[in-house]
Amino acid sequence: MSDGRETRPDEPERVVIRDKRRIDPRTGEARPVAAEAHPTASTEPPAAESNEVPMVEASLLDERTADLQRVHAEYANYRRRAERERLAAGELAVGRFVGDLLPILDDLDRARAHGDLTGALKAVADHFESVLSKAGVVAFGEVGDPFDPALHEAVMHGESHEVSRATCTAVLRQGYRLGERLLRAAMVGVTDPATPEVPAAAGSADEERKPIDQSQDTDNTESES
Repeated sequence: MSDGRETRPDEPERVVIRDKRRIDPRTGEARPVAAEAHPTASTEPPAAESNEVPMVEASLLDERTADLQRVHAEYANYRRRAERERLAAGELAVGRFVGDLLPILDDLDRARAHGDLTGALKAVADHFESVLSKAGVVAFGEVGDPFDPALHEAVMHGESHEVSRATCTAVLRQGYRLGERLLRAAMVGVTDPATPEVPAAAGSADEERKPIDQSQDTDNTESES
């Protein structure tokens, strides 16, 4: 096969050896790299693309920041709601327990009213009431309090000119609250302002006098005859 060069039949084919080693075996130094015929394409993006990349990253950062703020707000609302539910559940449990103790308080009040709450029983009663007071239990219902249908249960009614509005004039059983929660309404007797009497109309008096006047006219007629 011929490559365009003339070869002699008696001349052996030459072998060309190219040394591609990057380190010179004689000097031990790196050999310079020859420039390639077709240089590789630049890895740097075009100017337009390089401007778009920071904008995309900024929009993603804003989106992730908004998501984080939303999650933080939802968690804060959850904590507040859980705290309110925990306090409400605690008050409900204490209210149920105290509700079972109210008949004991009624017995102590009756014993106090009859003068039987003395000695050791009085000490126990005072300690019992002190414990309930520390738990937030408050008694209400006194003579002279304005009647409030949300707090009082009226079992007796009366009228009097001495009051200007519906007033509790008798307390048959005290009411109790636990904080803002109503445990039991107070049982009271209520006195309402007396209704003023309406004076009789003047026309009715004239009507009552008419029969008398007619009889007088009749007597006068008979005497003339």
